[in-house]
Amino acid sequence: MHKDELLELHEQMVLIMEYFRDLEHVDDSLFDAYEELSVTPDDVHMSKSEHKHAVFVLGNALATAMSEDEFSDAGRVGKRMQELAEDAESKL
Repeated sequence: MHKDELLELHEQMVLIMEYFRDLEHVDDSLFDAYEELSVTPDDVHMSKSEHKHAVFVLGNALATAMSEDEFSDAGRVGKRMQELAEDAESKL
């Protein structure tokens, strides 16, 4: 995936995060790990690896938010996102 595509994916995932934040039954603290990274889709100067890590961390949080909703098997997706985030972080 090219960096510009990764930035677009990152931006779309942030929009999804904002949707979940607006839901009353979703705990905002789910997104704390992502927020602590301080990597946003607008940070084009940051490396592709940093954005990749942020996408996986955010993906984990989103999957966790969905698993508490009506979505099935989201817990497994969250676990895989966590593994990918750890792998991406080790490559930073």
